Amino acid sequence: MIPGAALILSCQLFGEALVHATGWPLPGPVLGMIALLLLLLGNDLLARPLDTGFVTGPADALLANLAFLFVPAGVGVVNRLDVLAAHWFGLAMALIASTLIGLVVTVLVFVGVSRLTTRGQAA
Repeated sequence: MIPGAALILSCQLFGEALVHATGWPLPGPVLGMIALLLLLLGNDLLARPLDTGFVTGPADALLANLAFLFVPAGVGVVNRLDVLAAHWFGLAMALIASTLIGLVVTVLVFVGVSRLTTRGQAA
């Protein structure tokens, strides 16, 4: 459990350090998650892949308690209700637009993948 948690946290630290060093406007944990994905995918390409099952325990524990990770964000929103009150219309429009864009992109990806997978079965 500890080696898996150390790997996950190391990847997050790498992402945070990369964002801090480059100034990219991305969250560090997102880059850390991408780094972890690349590490695990690269491991699968090795001739004799390492056993990466030690990551599943900590990952499952994080996923099981994911709701608790939203508490600080909720407290931050409640702490800044003045900003929310001042910019409620813009925030509501951004929320609605991003939700609609997300739905449209999801549908387009689903249709594209569906066409690609059924193309091979039609023959």
